[in-house]
Amino acid sequence: MLALEVEFTKSQVVAAIPGIFFCAWYASKKHWLANNILGLAFCIQGIEMLSLGSFKTGAILLTGLFVYDIFWLLFPTADSTRPFSMLGLGDIVIPGIFVALALRFDVSRGKESQYFKSAFVGYTVGLVLTIIVMNWFQAAQPALLYIVPAVIGFLAAHCIWNGEVKPLLEFDESKTSSSEEADDAKSSKKEE
Repeated sequence: MLALEVEFTKSQVVAAIPGIFFCAWYASKKHWLANNILGLAFCIQGIEMLSLGSFKTGAILLTGLFVYDIFWLLFPTADSTRPFSMLGLGDIVIPGIFVALALRFDVSRGKESQYFKSAFVGYTVGLVLTIIVMNWFQAAQPALLYIVPAVIGFLAAHCIWNGEVKPLLEFDESKTSSSEEADDAKSSKKEE
C-alpha cells in the first residue's frame, strides 16, 4: 500500500482560498476575468520556477518560439463582432523567464537592476506594438513576432552601449548559484 504525505505552508493555504474561488467561478461562468486571473497565476508561477540558465539559451529559445501559442488570455474590446482579443500565455511566460534572467544577472553582479529594466521595457514595447498592429489590421498577430526582437534588441543595445556583451553572454546562472552557495558555506564556517 502506498502512503501519500502532503504538507502545506500557511501561505499556500491562504492562497488556496481565492484560487478555489476563481477556479469555481471560471468553471461555472467561463468569465474572461476569471480566465485571465488563472492565466496570470500560471504565468507568475512559471516565471518564478523556471530558469533558462544563460542568455544564449534564452535567445535561442525565444527565437525558436516566434509563433508559440497554445493557451490564450482574453481582453475585452469595444467591437461587438469581436468581443475579445487574445494573448497567449506563452507570450507572457517565455519572454518573462528571459526578463527574470536579466534580473538575476544584475543581482549576481551586485548592481542596480539596469539590464532587467532594459529587458522589461523591451517587453512592454513589444507588447504595445503587438496590440497596435492587431487593432490596426483587425486580425490576430503572433505576439512573439514583436516581443522577442524588442526584448532581445533592447537588452543587446544596452549591453553594447555599456561594452558588457561578453559578461552577459558568459553568464551562466547554474555556475553563479553554486559559487554563491560555496561562499555562504565558507562564511557560515567562519562564524562557527
